[in-house]
Order: sequence, then C-alpha cells, then structure tokens
Amino acid sequence: MAADPVEITQKVLKQEPLPAPEERARTIPETMQANSLATTVIAVVAMGVALYVAQLVCVVLLVSLLLAFVLEPLVRALMRIRLPRGGAAFTAVLVFVGTLYAIGNVSYNKAVEFSQELPKYRGEIQSMIWKYQRTAETIRKNTQAVIPKDNSDAKTVELKKDSSLWGAVTENLGTATEVIFAASFVPFLAFFMLSWQEHAHSSTVLLFRRELRSTAYATLGAITDMIRAFIVGNFLVGLFIAVISTAVFALLGVPYFYFVGPISGFLSLVPYLGVPLAFVPPALASLGQIHGSGFLLIGVTVLGLHLFALNVLYPKFLGKRLQLNPLAVTVALLFWGWIWGAMGLVLAIPMTAAMKIIFDHVEGLRPVGAWLGE
Repeated sequence: MAADPVEITQKVLKQEPLPAPEERARTIPETMQANSLATTVIAVVAMGVALYVAQLVCVVLLVSLLLAFVLEPLVRALMRIRLPRGGAAFTAVLVFVGTLYAIGNVSYNKAVEFSQELPKYRGEIQSMIWKYQRTAETIRKNTQAVIPKDNSDAKTVELKKDSSLWGAVTENLGTATEVIFAASFVPFLAFFMLSWQEHAHSSTVLLFRRELRSTAYATLGAITDMIRAFIVGNFLVGLFIAVISTAVFALLGVPYFYFVGPISGFLSLVPYLGVPLAFVPPALASLGQIHGSGFLLIGVTVLGLHLFALNVLYPKFLGKRLQLNPLAVTVALLFWGWIWGAMGLVLAIPMTAAMKIIFDHVEGLRPVGAWLGE
C-alpha cells in the first residue's frame, strides 16, 4: 500500500519546520550581500593579477594616452591652419619623435664628452672609493672580532653565477628587446588616439545604457580635464625647478650646468625617488671640480626645491584637480610601484585620480571616492 503524501508532508514539516516569513525576508538579502561581496573580492583579485601579467601592454597604452594628451594642444593649433585632424596628428607625432631624437643625440654627445674627461679625475675617484673600502673593511673586522666564529664541520656549497659579458648580454637581451618592441608602438598608438579621438569618445559613451550616458559623458570629461591639468601642472613645476637648479649649479661652477640643471629639475618630479635621482646628474658632473661643501650645497638645493614643489607648487597647480589625500597617494604609489615598478610610480597618481573621478560618479562606489579624497 502506497504512503499517503499528506502524511509524509506532515512528518517532514514536523521534523524540519519552515522559518517564519520575517526570518526568510531577512536571510535572503544577507545571502545576496555576502555573494556580492565575494564576487567583488574575486573580481578585484582577478583584475590585479591581469594588471600584473599584462603590465607591459598596460604601461604602453597608458603612456600612449598621456602622450596623446600632451600633443593635443599642438594638434588643435595645426587644425586652426586648415590641416585635417589626421594630418595634424601625424605632424604632431613627427615633431615629438624629432624632438626626442634631438634630445637623445645631444645627451649622447654630452655623455661622450663627459666620459672623455672622466680619466682626468681618476685619482680622486679612486681615493674616494678606497676611503669607503677601508671603512667597510674596518667595520667587517670589528664585526668578526665581536661575533664568534662557527667551528662546525658543515660544508658550504656555493653556486657561482656566470658573470661574463656574454652571460649578462644574453640574460638582459630578452627584456630589452621586449621593452624596445613595446615602446615602438607608442608613437603609432598616440597617432591613432589623436586622429580618432572624437570617434573613440562618442563610441565609449554609447557603450553604456541610455540612462547612464550623461554620467559617462561627464565622467570622461572630468578625467580629460584632470589629465590635462596634471600634465600642464607637472610641466610648470618641472620647468620652475629646472630654471632654479640651472641658476644655482651655474653659481656653484657645476660643469654643463645648462644641461644638468633641466635633467635634475624634471627628475625631481619622480615620486619618492625624486631627490636621489635629481642629485645624481650634478654630482657626477661635479666629480673633480667640486668638493665637500659644494656637494652639500647641491644636495641642499635639490632637497629644498623638491620640498618647495611638493608643499607649495603641487597644491597650487594640482590640488584642485587631483583631490587625493596623502594616505591615498602613498598607498597608490606602493601598489602601482609593486605592480609595474618604476613606471608604476610615474603613472600611479593620474591613474588613482581617474579612479576617484569614476568612483565619485558611481553611486555605489562614492564611499570609496570619499576615502580617496581630501
């Protein structure tokens, strides 16, 4: 005889009673929220892995985008003289490549000239190196006198790395070839970004739903204004530091001050590494010409200009556009520097500022934008 379905249902309900309607209404949103949080975490981790794996491609795209913003004023100026946008973009990229070649050629000639004069200061350089070697040897001996020797019979196996010139060349050839190959795409990408700017802008807006297109248009406009202000502000700050550095180095008698000053000024813009990078060119050029007090004045000049730019000029030129708090900037530099190395440090601030603009225009992400802001 078959069991009665009603009896079976009653037994199941007696053993496992259903939750009350209020509890079910409370449980469903909590489950959905937990699933949404887990999906967000997985998406963020996957994006981080993708950015790390495709770092070369991402860096090339972002550098090309910044170059397109740099050349946009020149393109507009050329369009005013009745050049089509494609021709104006090609001319602007050609001018940039020619300028870059001229700067590289002058830099190479100055480097060769400096290397020819370097043997004159060989004795002073060797005496400086020997001084530090003696100090290091004294420290090593004092350390060995304090730390007892290990008399164990364990044998140490040393793995010697190939230090020959051919080994170094073959080890770095692959990376250098990849970088050069990727860098060769930058002018072409910048040209296409400039010549197809209006099409790319309108097509990007059309990717969103109709009710979100006005927000997408405003977001892209805000990001464009921010990047332009960032480029112009950094150029003005770098130009100011370069002019002051050139004048101070000329007074101190630094050789090639007219060449070293601009390099030191613009290297000072690199986040966190600006001071040591800006100190290296004048220090190298001053070997054999300037001694203790002169090196100290060079270091004070580089440090003072860097701090002045960071605390006075940057807030004036970029503060209103970026609107990032120091904690957010530091975390961004740490993260992007870890992901992309030196180029990550250069691109960290504009990328983080662009992300903040996007967060400010997306209702669900506004708290994150507020955390990044001042």
